[in-house]
Amino acid sequence: MAELAREAGISVRTVRFYRERKLLPAPRREGRIAWYNEHHLAQLRTIAALLERGHTLGGIAELLAAFKEGRDVGEVLGMESAITVPWSEETPVRLTPEELADRFAGEVTPENLTACLELGYIAPDGDEIVHVSRRLLDASSALVDQGVPLAVVLAAARQVRSHAEALAELFTGIIRAHVVAGALDGRASGEPLTEDEIAELTKTIEALRPISKSVVDAELSMAMDRRLRAEAESWFGLQ
Repeated sequence: MAELAREAGISVRTVRFYRERKLLPAPRREGRIAWYNEHHLAQLRTIAALLERGHTLGGIAELLAAFKEGRDVGEVLGMESAITVPWSEETPVRLTPEELADRFAGEVTPENLTACLELGYIAPDGDEIVHVSRRLLDASSALVDQGVPLAVVLAAARQVRSHAEALAELFTGIIRAHVVAGALDGRASGEPLTEDEIAELTKTIEALRPISKSVVDAELSMAMDRRLRAEAESWFGLQ
């Protein structure tokens, strides 16, 4: 497994993770020895290429299953691309443990590290730590610099995650009911979309991306204005 990971340019931990997610077939075993071959390496490189194109691991699993079952991979790939092109614009950040400690002086405790791992903010990769989002990393460290304990920041992150999931459910419900359902209306069960229909669906979903972000940003901004005005009255005795 170590040799396979080295050839694929990933960590052994990642290989194990792909095995657990059924993205990589089991090796051939001879006693206690597990043998991987060029097929496993090619599959890892395919996974890496699809991840770079923005596909999710769940979508990749479906694509690999479709290939094994002889289904139309092009159809699955087209629909998966239309629906699951990432909406986030996050850039992962690689840090040494020392760099992470420097960003959060005195706050990198076992409890806070466990909370970060549970939130999916960080993941170990060899001797480094990968943070999923530069924006979230910068925001967290800025809050800590302003005197907010990291434990409080992470507790708030859990609540924000919960509200964000609810908003995502709302918007995906709208897309499902009024965009995807409309594209599938009048179609026989199992009948694939044409290339033109997939292109049109992708275009519509892409157009909804900035709209949903604008709605959330505008509502949050107005809510903060209302809340801060109300709080200022009690903080400073303002009318």
